Amino acid sequence: MDRYVLSALVQNHAGVLSRVSGLFSRRGYNIDSLTVGETQEPGVSRMTIVVRGDESTIEQIQKQLEKLVEVGAVRRLDPAKAVYRELALIKVSASHENRSDILQIANVFRARIVDVSAEVLTVEVTGDQEKVDGLIELLAPYGIRELARTGIAALERGNLQLSLI
Repeated sequence: MDRYVLSALVQNHAGVLSRVSGLFSRRGYNIDSLTVGETQEPGVSRMTIVVRGDESTIEQIQKQLEKLVEVGAVRRLDPAKAVYRELALIKVSASHENRSDILQIANVFRARIVDVSAEVLTVEVTGDQEKVDGLIELLAPYGIRELARTGIAALERGNLQLSLI
């Protein structure tokens, strides 16, 4: 199954997130990632939804989303014409012996150390999903104690934009 990224502009009202996610669960579709935040327009939020499926399934999902009253616009994003980013916080075990190795790995990924203690380093990384996955994979042997990922945020490149008009 392929991975698709949908961008939707929705009314920023209570219950909208529940109705959108309910649409997926009622049809038995799993959401890989769901990111929601306010836009520059008052009362409008952007949802970035990552879902796996085939072409016809994604078309059906998009049509169902467009039928919801609170949804103003929906577009499937073309990976070649969009910018995807994700943020992750990774709390990793760090002894005196391996601390410099962890710092070097973080440096290669242009990640930042945002918290330090005697036994743990917390690393912040921002990038596409493959970059985040790669850093997690390299830090795993040191012992990941906790992990928090934001999910993907995405915008179309250049002059392309999703609007309510």
